[in-house]
Amino acid sequence: MTKPRKIIAAVDLSEFSPGIVRYSGWLALQLNAELILVNVVNQRDLDMVNRTMIGYESFSFTDYVEDQEKSRTAQVKDLVEANCPEGVKCRSLLRTGVPYRELLETVKMEKAQLMVVGTKGRGNLADAMVGSTARKLYRRSPIPLLTIPAAFADLP
Repeated sequence: MTKPRKIIAAVDLSEFSPGIVRYSGWLALQLNAELILVNVVNQRDLDMVNRTMIGYESFSFTDYVEDQEKSRTAQVKDLVEANCPEGVKCRSLLRTGVPYRELLETVKMEKAQLMVVGTKGRGNLADAMVGSTARKLYRRSPIPLLTIPAAFADLP
């Protein structure tokens, strides 16, 4: 009996995410693997919003976090419906924390055999060639890491 295969795809909901999902879904179909899409709410961003909104009586940080979770869950669902091939077992996880750490923790938790990431995501120009999360994953991933170049992820 063969061990079930799992592929983790990091989706940051940037313009490159549909291409990542399409390619990961195709790969999962070829390998008869389960596809797990992981989106991470960056704790740094939550901390910034929380600090910025201190003193605003009408702002509820708890409501903000819940809205983020609902919005991201819906966006990932839409990504799957629009880009994942039929026949692929696909599910998604929403995590909160430092993106590369949460992705590595998910690899361990899910016992995945492969991780797919884009070379570029939502980051800034300082990481124009390869995003900071991807660079950290290159150095730390305990499993093979497949990177999809930004230009490739744009293809239909």
